[in-house]
Amino acid sequence: MNIWVTGANGFIGRHLVSVLADRGRQVHGIGHGAIGDTDRRRLGLGHWLNGEIDAANLDALAERAGLPSMIFHLAGGSAVGLSIAQPFEDFSRTVASTARLLEWLRRSARNCRLIAASSAAVYGAGYGGRIPVEAAALPMSPYGQHKLIMEQLCRSYAVTFNVCSTVVRLFSVYGPNLRKQLLWDICCLLQAGERTLKLGGTGAEVRDWTDVRDVVRLFADIGDQPQSETFRLINAGSGLGTTVATVAAMLAANWGATVSVQYSGVVRAGDPPSLLADGTVLHTLPFDWKIPVEQGFSDYVSWFKDQIR
Repeated sequence: MNIWVTGANGFIGRHLVSVLADRGRQVHGIGHGAIGDTDRRRLGLGHWLNGEIDAANLDALAERAGLPSMIFHLAGGSAVGLSIAQPFEDFSRTVASTARLLEWLRRSARNCRLIAASSAAVYGAGYGGRIPVEAAALPMSPYGQHKLIMEQLCRSYAVTFNVCSTVVRLFSVYGPNLRKQLLWDICCLLQAGERTLKLGGTGAEVRDWTDVRDVVRLFADIGDQPQSETFRLINAGSGLGTTVATVAAMLAANWGATVSVQYSGVVRAGDPPSLLADGTVLHTLPFDWKIPVEQGFSDYVSWFKDQIR
């Protein structure tokens, strides 16, 4: 099986490439950023193409590596805030790149199976409990809107051109090597010796935290199993919610620090109060989450401390 990973140099991408290579898969990647030969071999990448996802680069990768039988599409926008600051940039990274990839598949590799990463941000702010995958999508940020358009493109190419795809809606993915967002920000404050952590929002925001090591295992399992329908959606969440206040307390405890936490009360634009998955579909794969937040947050603090030694 010849597998490609777009965005293979990103946070999730690097973890996924390693898991696929460990399973004996032939893996190649395309996306942004230089990867030296030593790093490429350590990750398990056969070929790496540093560039845009467009027809010329996809053709070039196919010449080097052969046509793919499966593509994990992880490239795209990755932050709500950036999508608000630079909406066209986010559109280009998420929507335009997906459109170019799908059109290349239609013309050059129609039998290739696509597994694409989307986001729970497509659901928006209208839900207080577990969200089923068939729930209405009402995104409240350009990031969420663009992920939804990407999903609609995948559905369109599946229905019209029989390009088989699975869209995986990710919730709050964290883990080793993530150098941004809430966990990174809190650890930076703790490392600086802050005894009062000043955070945005209210602290009551609920998220479905999923360790990247579980997430990439889910992607690999989806790829290993046959897909009968040409298009399907999957919620990649555990269904277990943890508030921001609890996250801060757990990280401080694992750090060994006694701190107080102050919240601005100002809700960030595009930030729903709750995003929690109904992961019923996962049980049909079957798939179980193995890393609880207690372990995952502890591992993250250990990883962070290793980086600053």
